[in-house]
Amino acid sequence: MFSTLNTTPLIDVMLVLLIMLIVTIPSLTHKVPVDLHQGEKTAPPGQPHQLDITEDGSLLWDGAPISDAQLAPLLRAGVSTDALLLLKTYAAARYERFDTILAQVKRTGVSRLAFVGHERTKFD
Repeated sequence: MFSTLNTTPLIDVMLVLLIMLIVTIPSLTHKVPVDLHQGEKTAPPGQPHQLDITEDGSLLWDGAPISDAQLAPLLRAGVSTDALLLLKTYAAARYERFDTILAQVKRTGVSRLAFVGHERTKFD
């Protein structure tokens, strides 16, 4: 009887290790070049303005009541200074009113818009 070492499991283990090396080494050495935006060297944008739509549909610009006719010039002034517009709608305000105001904001070309008051509620 010949006593020999069975090399089949050893070869299988070596093949698995070789495949793992072939798969993992290129991913460790591969780099993807990413060009990150450095930002412009211009002055920072102006102060943000807040537009509120109250329960009865009236408008508040930075806390002061305004009419619908006064809104467009104020929005255009905000676009020219690239200021952020914060839009807050009260819960009882009608959706049609919100939709009309949002369409007017879009028509004036406001590019920096954020919605306020819609953060998630924390439950204790």
